[in-house]
Amino acid sequence: MQDVLVLENVYKSFGSRTIIDDVSLTVKEGEVFGFLGPNGAGKTTTIKMILGLLSADSGRISIFGNDIEKNFEAAMRNISGIVENPDMYGYLSGYDNLLIHARACGAPRERIDEVVYMVGMQMRIRDKFKSYSLGMKQRLGVAQALLHNPKIMILDEPTNGLDPAGIKEVRDLLKFLAHTQGLSVFVSSHILQEMQQMCDTVCIINNGRILRAGTVEELTKSSATGIFRYRLRPMDAAVRLIQENIPDRIAQITPEYIDLHIDEDEVDIINRRLMENNVAIYGLNALEASLEQIFMQITGGGNVIV
Repeated sequence: MQDVLVLENVYKSFGSRTIIDDVSLTVKEGEVFGFLGPNGAGKTTTIKMILGLLSADSGRISIFGNDIEKNFEAAMRNISGIVENPDMYGYLSGYDNLLIHARACGAPRERIDEVVYMVGMQMRIRDKFKSYSLGMKQRLGVAQALLHNPKIMILDEPTNGLDPAGIKEVRDLLKFLAHTQGLSVFVSSHILQEMQQMCDTVCIINNGRILRAGTVEELTKSSATGIFRYRLRPMDAAVRLIQENIPDRIAQITPEYIDLHIDEDEVDIINRRLMENNVAIYGLNALEASLEQIFMQITGGGNVIV
């Protein structure tokens, strides 16, 4: 996949305070890239630099190979962004708001129908903007950002203030745009569970520094919890045996399974001991770490929503 957005060794300070400290990241074509961190971690400052609203002190930001310092107009032709909640004319319809923006950015009128269809707003596009729910306003904001046919879209906390139904609407829309339309979506958030469901790749930032980056699968597998889930028969005998021999390794006991804190090289020893005591193993799997657990491991916590 092609590299759409690249940041290399980017720094940004305000006065004597360093806000962004040697940030490097790469967003590829057709992926939902999650920029995850607590409030104040540097997410919005980074986004403003990507969109050309702030200048980096040093380092390089390029969009489709165009350095935004040296070739700003060419870089900006391929990008769009929503830094805060979409702000449109409440007394106008969704369509008329898009028409105004289409004229401003030089998009043809037929493009409006295309983006309305893409965000699923056909049934309400002639209604006034002020009558829309927050989720619908976000979808119309995405439609506006798509008018000039960008290659990458930047969204800062797009699910803030939305109810669960609205969050799902936005999540499904962004995944659809990335995976079926080839759009690269760069989305910042501090909501861990939502990012895990939405994103292909995640980059974790804290105090202006990148702490970890990779696909969600890579991160969850590389940060294994060290917990193995056993399904055993007879369960009562299995529980007694484990409680007598390794009580400090028990993470959880339920009527269906028992979770043990053990290393991978201990699994064979445990299995052999169970079978020697006539306990049958009919289910065994390693539990992967959640994005919440990974975040807590590498940051020590933070003001994130789980």
